[in-house]
Amino acid sequence: MSTQQKQWGAIIVMIALFAMIAFVTNLCTPMATIIKNQGEISNVLAQIGNYGNFVAYLVMGIPAGMLISKFGYKKTALIGLVIGMIGILIQWMSGLIDNGDGSNIGLVFAVYLIGAFIAGLTMCILNCVVNPMLNLLGGGGNKGNQLIQIGGVFNSTAAVACYILMGALIADATKAKIADATPALMIALAIFAIAFVVILFTKIEEPEQAPVELSLIKGAMSYRHFALGALAIFLYMGIEVGTPNFVQQYLTNEKGMDGSTVGLIVAVYWFLMLVGRFAGAAIGSKVSSRTMVTTVSIASLCLVLFGMFAPTDVLVAFPGVDWGKLSIVWQDIPVGIFAFLLVGLCTSVMWGAIFNLAVEGLGKYTAIASGIFMTMVFGCAVMVFAQALVADAVGYINSYWVVVFCAAYILFYALVGSKPAKQ
Repeated sequence: MSTQQKQWGAIIVMIALFAMIAFVTNLCTPMATIIKNQGEISNVLAQIGNYGNFVAYLVMGIPAGMLISKFGYKKTALIGLVIGMIGILIQWMSGLIDNGDGSNIGLVFAVYLIGAFIAGLTMCILNCVVNPMLNLLGGGGNKGNQLIQIGGVFNSTAAVACYILMGALIADATKAKIADATPALMIALAIFAIAFVVILFTKIEEPEQAPVELSLIKGAMSYRHFALGALAIFLYMGIEVGTPNFVQQYLTNEKGMDGSTVGLIVAVYWFLMLVGRFAGAAIGSKVSSRTMVTTVSIASLCLVLFGMFAPTDVLVAFPGVDWGKLSIVWQDIPVGIFAFLLVGLCTSVMWGAIFNLAVEGLGKYTAIASGIFMTMVFGCAVMVFAQALVADAVGYINSYWVVVFCAAYILFYALVGSKPAKQ
């Protein structure tokens, strides 16, 4: 097998892992709808799946970089997949122990949280493998960004599939239980198992790894554009996950729409991310990451602010795709919610472009920087928690001030903070 063929084999495997990450991660938001409707449960508590999944990044980010340094990308991915299967099984068990009358709901939530946390460890490990590998396989720069954007296309496709599947499983959210998500969890388990076998028998040429030591953290953080980029990813997660998450909660809990319809609608957000990533992949070798981030952060600010101040009684027909029947399902939603969903076009290229900007020129610090970068993904748990607090206090729509803050910082990073410089 030629070197080029081996490289394409590695690229395909990395892109497949990118898709897996999205499917498992996005289970948390529709699960929040199930949890919210088990009783008098606040928006803050309903997000326990997101907390468990993304706090895991805080714990695993640096260790994941060390695993890569010690074992290489392939073995680290295999380790992550085994951990992921354990996490999925524990989440499945949380549905089995639910007695249905709510008397042991605390135990059910605790087991589910543990499972989400363990699955989150895997998501962190796989992200640490996928992003730098695609960047390296593309040779860095615009080409590296382009490969990451292509991976993002498949990432978004898996996210769309997750929301549609979960929407079908929780059509009546007021009656749905965690056990109703069993088919989705079993699909995730099967994906992990298949991926393990495929990667086990795939030859991946490992780039040379320098030893990862905690002392290198200081060196990586001495690059101002990386330090500010790590914060940008921390806040970016609040935009990507918070925007569709609270659209789902708003339409289900405040507007009283059924779960299957809401699932189809929110899936369009991830479909728009898919469209945006197709565009990003097409122009990634010609348009700089800085230009991409500047453009989409400005657009995000405009859309979110419009969505917050638009009258809620002005409705527009919005399409959802019923993939089972291959038909379009039209539903009237507030015009502001329509604007929120369009943010998916903007978030589509943010991750890859910010990562590309942040690790530029780091040299020997790249491996530890990747671990730090993944650690900052736990910002999703923090920002979703913050938005849930605001939602409980002043309502779902006003909670989007949290998203506005995040988008404003990312615009600052694109214009000022991303310029390579040591502190």
